[in-house]
Amino acid sequence: MSDAKPISRRQMLVMFGRTALVCPLLNMPMIGLSCGGGPSGSKPASPPPLSDDHLLDQVERSAFLYFWEQASARTGQVKDRALAAGNDTRAVSSIAATGFGLSALCIGDQRGYMDSPQIKSRVATTLNFLWNQLPNQNGFFHHFIDMNMGSRAFNSEISSIDTAILLCGVLTCRQHFKDPRIQSLATQIYQRVNWPWMLNGGTTFSMGWKPESGFVNARWDTYNESMMLYLLGIGSPTNPIPASSWRAFTRPPFTYKGLTYITTTAPLFIHQYSHAWFDFRSKRDSFASYFENSVTATQAHKLFCLSLRNRFSDYQDKLWGITASDSVNGYVAWGGPPLLGPIDGTVVPCAAGGSLPFVPADCITALRNIRNEFPKAWHRYGFVDAFNPLTGWYDPDVIGIDLGITMLMAENHRTGFVWDTFMKNPEARAAMAAVGFK
Repeated sequence: MSDAKPISRRQMLVMFGRTALVCPLLNMPMIGLSCGGGPSGSKPASPPPLSDDHLLDQVERSAFLYFWEQASARTGQVKDRALAAGNDTRAVSSIAATGFGLSALCIGDQRGYMDSPQIKSRVATTLNFLWNQLPNQNGFFHHFIDMNMGSRAFNSEISSIDTAILLCGVLTCRQHFKDPRIQSLATQIYQRVNWPWMLNGGTTFSMGWKPESGFVNARWDTYNESMMLYLLGIGSPTNPIPASSWRAFTRPPFTYKGLTYITTTAPLFIHQYSHAWFDFRSKRDSFASYFENSVTATQAHKLFCLSLRNRFSDYQDKLWGITASDSVNGYVAWGGPPLLGPIDGTVVPCAAGGSLPFVPADCITALRNIRNEFPKAWHRYGFVDAFNPLTGWYDPDVIGIDLGITMLMAENHRTGFVWDTFMKNPEARAAMAAVGFK
């Protein structure tokens, strides 16, 4: 496949607009291994089922392999996407995939997936490139770049949210690796960011900036995955934004089948991404317990999938999950509730994978069923990005951020490692205190 210009999940949601909650498009047409045989003629014995922990370890090991193999050894930048079976020749990186990749390297080091000196060297290479070579604007980076050269790809924007994801990975490395060079580079990369600049004179962040046209019109002014963006900006020791910006984005309630929670659009990833690093468990501000909000959002999403069974028979108690992903017709932001996009029976593994800490039993059941019953959905790097059991379509690709959210949340469910490591950053703790978390 060629490096065709992608459209990000956030750009798609902006195009759908905030009318999704009011006009949810309800009337829109929907587009075994064996070690030898038994007695002659007998059926080979099935292998014993994997434990939950072993299953999740397979998921994490496979994702780690992606973040190791599908990154430039010279720059450390991670591909936006690659062939699920490996041997990919594309060269476009996303800075968000690199952010997830830096956290994945910490997990791999903690779990011994590779020799620690090799991992530490890759981290240092990545941070050195970010600090000394990758072009930036006030500390923010282009969304898509050439993984080997660092040059801007696809005429992409300087992205506020993707820079935030990158910085979460950078700061995770700062706490995990007791290496002065890594710690110094990570600190400099974070402290270089001019957060007030991205406010563009307002109280909420712009979604980005382009050298040709300036700031994009869309803002992070409603609840979504941008909580980490605000907390990183508020916690900055060099160029902070006021804590009042935390109160500037809206938090509209939404009710589905008796479940009420805060949301502004349908794809499940908005309830996952900030939670990969910031530990919102047993905490709340004056508005909500955001961890419990994501629990409810995941429960509502499963019910939503099951409500579609009359149209798409594959959605079942053990097979569910739709979030922004590839489809047979290209990348699409879809999900629910409320219904968004041309849902067609496609299953997106990272919907359940990224929600593992919220509803673990249901999510593990779904992942186990995909692993056992749909062998074409599993390749070298784990689950393909999406597949449709009704049509037999299987995505040939994996996407870095989707593997990343699954890997990080699997580890958080198993040990809380990413939470524990990231929250050692004093800036993260100070920001949460400043906006009133208790």
